[in-house]
Amino acid sequence: MSILISLLARSPKTSNNEQDSSQQYILTPCQQRALEVLNGDSNVFLTGEAGTGKSYLLGQFLEGKGTKRYPVVASTGAAAILVGGRTFHSFFGLGILEGGVESTISRALRSRKLIDRLIQADCVVIDEVSMLSGTVLETAERIARKARDNDAPWGGLRIIAVGDFAQLPPVDDSVSGKEWGFLHDVWQRSQFIPILLKTVVRTHDMEYLKLLQSIRNGDVNSDVEEYMNSKVINNTDDFEGTRLYPHRASVDAYNLKKLDELKGKLWEFTTAYTGKESYIDILRKKAPIPEKILLKKGALIMIRKNDTSHKEPQMIYVNGSLGHVHRISEDTLEIDLLTGRRIKLSKQSFDMLNGDGDVIAQAYNFPVNLSWASTIHKAQGATIDRVLVQLQSLWEPGQAYVALSRTRSGDNLFLESWSAGSIIVEPMVQQFYERLAQETVQTTE
Repeated sequence: MSILISLLARSPKTSNNEQDSSQQYILTPCQQRALEVLNGDSNVFLTGEAGTGKSYLLGQFLEGKGTKRYPVVASTGAAAILVGGRTFHSFFGLGILEGGVESTISRALRSRKLIDRLIQADCVVIDEVSMLSGTVLETAERIARKARDNDAPWGGLRIIAVGDFAQLPPVDDSVSGKEWGFLHDVWQRSQFIPILLKTVVRTHDMEYLKLLQSIRNGDVNSDVEEYMNSKVINNTDDFEGTRLYPHRASVDAYNLKKLDELKGKLWEFTTAYTGKESYIDILRKKAPIPEKILLKKGALIMIRKNDTSHKEPQMIYVNGSLGHVHRISEDTLEIDLLTGRRIKLSKQSFDMLNGDGDVIAQAYNFPVNLSWASTIHKAQGATIDRVLVQLQSLWEPGQAYVALSRTRSGDNLFLESWSAGSIIVEPMVQQFYERLAQETVQTTE
């Protein structure tokens, strides 16, 4: 069974170019049906193209639910820190699968805390499930069955898996190659009901949407070539926005170059870390802010947290909002957002949690980083106001799609260069989504 959900999330009065964070989100009857499925007792795979509102719909489901019974776990440490959740590996006691699957399961089941939290949980939400390998999923599923002493899939623990397999693939040092989760026996055993979100709500720009759909499918036709060529700008010196590069070295060099060009006082804010040194070492690598934040008045920054003082979706800013630094003090930043608003930011903490949801390390600083440039990997999950993409020499399936789908409108997308060879699609992923679409048609007819 598969359910096709059309998502309408913006008022029709909102234009392509508007980036009004006060926009109203309205659940359609189809979305209400999706919530009914989420509020049921089946395992669910919530998926869809970039910008289809997966996170928003999930937020509606989780509202008012406690984290012990409804823990949210993320596939990577960086994602967990951003969403204030735990990693999948820590929640299920996987570590780095030292010694292989059997040793990992045996070691995990010696933890009374792990067994207790798996018994207490009613439903686990897995964010960015596409970045978990089948081996990792299977290991966790077997641990859950044994911990809960129940032979049902996941030991009767309900699973809501969220993600898009057409984006960046799983990274798992314990297995060779790309081991997509949906190809593994554990995926079939989990008996997921797919909820396939089809309507992109990040943009109402139909030409841009058509491009993204073609890129997602790896279809570099004449229309795509014409569109991409029209987005190439020859003189990039005056570009105002974030440049997306495939390599970290290019990002760091460009950000420091642009900062050095600004006049005025250079401010340096050292990130304060607390916790055990071993955890701090991990947090330094995973947190979305650097160990030292260098700023000058006029610097272009990206905000790396959502505005928690306003109830979603009526936020003043979100993770990915861009702005220029207007004023700097030791405790406050004033930022002129590219949307036209001026906001004040104080220092905030980015928390690393253990499997039980306890804070084991914190990074405390302003929730910003220099954003004249960013890596494509770091940009996944963010909606960026204006992007300039270097689409050359990419190597991962879905990398081009992630880069091109970061903004709300084609008006805010620009290319430094591009090559058709960098648009890489995994055939098995295409076949997987084709099957979902076919099942949906059969279900709704």
